[in-house]
Amino acid sequence: MRCAVLDRAGFERGQRKWAGLPGEPGFRAQGGGWSRSRPGVAHLFGFWESRAFYDSFMARSHDRLAAAQNGTYQDMRVRLFQYRFDVKMGFEPRFTEANLLRVAHCRVHKDRAEHFALMQEKVWNPAMAGSPGMLRGVFAEAEPESEFLVLSMWDSAAERAKYRTERVERLALRAQMGADLAAIAGDVIDMEPSWTV
Repeated sequence: MRCAVLDRAGFERGQRKWAGLPGEPGFRAQGGGWSRSRPGVAHLFGFWESRAFYDSFMARSHDRLAAAQNGTYQDMRVRLFQYRFDVKMGFEPRFTEANLLRVAHCRVHKDRAEHFALMQEKVWNPAMAGSPGMLRGVFAEAEPESEFLVLSMWDSAAERAKYRTERVERLALRAQMGADLAAIAGDVIDMEPSWTV
């Protein structure tokens, strides 16, 4: 989820209402924070055991919890992705140790989707997993649009900056990213611990 916040104090007050999520069947975790590059843009990431549990929540409890934030934001964008594999072994949807999130939303040419996923697994994942400060991450897919999401959690901005500076251009060439990608949008997010549920 991503939105442009109009009333920061009201949005943050409303965000506390989501503390009721752990009582929802199938809910695993939610966390997020503020964009580093776009002032006033908030990102939230929710994890559910299955689409059926998520759909049930949306039909029953969502509107009651969301009411506290009505009028505090605009341009809400929500995309659903299905887990495909870990970025680093043993992914768990825990936000507690993370200070920084990096998200990449990738639109891939349909005939290159499997190559893109393979390169994520064989080129990008080992590089990120070997980076000090990278805690865990997840690679997910939205079908049938050939869209992918890569979410990585970092213990600090300084550690993520080292990874980016040292490796990204070389890895992009090796993974043939230019041939795979139709579009990519990403952001770096400062975690807001009070939003973690």
